Amino acid sequence: MVEELVVAAAGAGSACLVYAAAASRVVKQYERGVVLRLGRLLPEVRKPGYTMVIPGVDRLRKVNMQIVTMPVPAQEGITRDNVTVRVDAVVYFKVVDPAEAVIQVEDYRFAVSQMAQTSLRSIIGKSDLDDLLSNREKLNQGLELMLDSPAIGWGVHIDRVEIKDVSLPETMKRSMSRQAEAERERRARVINADAELLASKKLAEAAATMSEQPSALQLRLLQTIVAVAAEKNSTLVLPFPVELLRFLERAGHEPAPAKPGRPGTAPRDEPAATRGGPAAAREGSEIPRDGLELPPDGTGTEQV
Repeated sequence: MVEELVVAAAGAGSACLVYAAAASRVVKQYERGVVLRLGRLLPEVRKPGYTMVIPGVDRLRKVNMQIVTMPVPAQEGITRDNVTVRVDAVVYFKVVDPAEAVIQVEDYRFAVSQMAQTSLRSIIGKSDLDDLLSNREKLNQGLELMLDSPAIGWGVHIDRVEIKDVSLPETMKRSMSRQAEAERERRARVINADAELLASKKLAEAAATMSEQPSALQLRLLQTIVAVAAEKNSTLVLPFPVELLRFLERAGHEPAPAKPGRPGTAPRDEPAATRGGPAAAREGSEIPRDGLELPPDGTGTEQV
């Protein structure tokens, strides 16, 4: 009798162990458990840790609550300005209601992926090429709103959407490079023209200042010589300013100051022909020199 009781107790213990092993479940910290009992959803969501279900009656489905990073396959489309582009993106989302994610949609990951692809194509068709290249932040916000509206009913929250890359045809890339080059050349010409205008104004002011002091030209010439001599060239080409020649010409034509002399006497440097007046000058012109006579025509031919 005792042996039968011991055997029964051992069998009951073994059955309990088997039942406990079959009913035991472990939910991880980043997961939540949704229990379906005979096909019906239980309102209680199992939290992380150890939990038990009824074997054969309950079915536990674990839902990951982490943020999921899902790449969106590259989508090819035509923009509003008729440019063919290829755009790929990435979606960050997470489950906020595990019961809705299990009941409302068959596979919420696949649903989010398909919805992201269709929304991305829609964004491409509504946008210009310049917006896709330079105004991505606005497009990301619009794409996030398009994805988040239906995902709320699935218990999924779209955390963020980013456009990764925009691929352009080679012809469009060459056209854009030529456009950028032309724009850079236009800016360079405008800057060069502004510099020339400013330099001409400054040169005009400098010329006006130097015209008041002609000696400044000589100083500027010496500065030019010093600057060129520093290069250690074998040949020195030095420009000579015309204003300096004019200054020297004016200095040469200035009258010399008269020397003081005695009253009634002519200066020593005055020629003898001019001291006797006009008549003396005429008489002096008729005096022959070394036996030569000057004819009236003044040709200077020698007569014997």
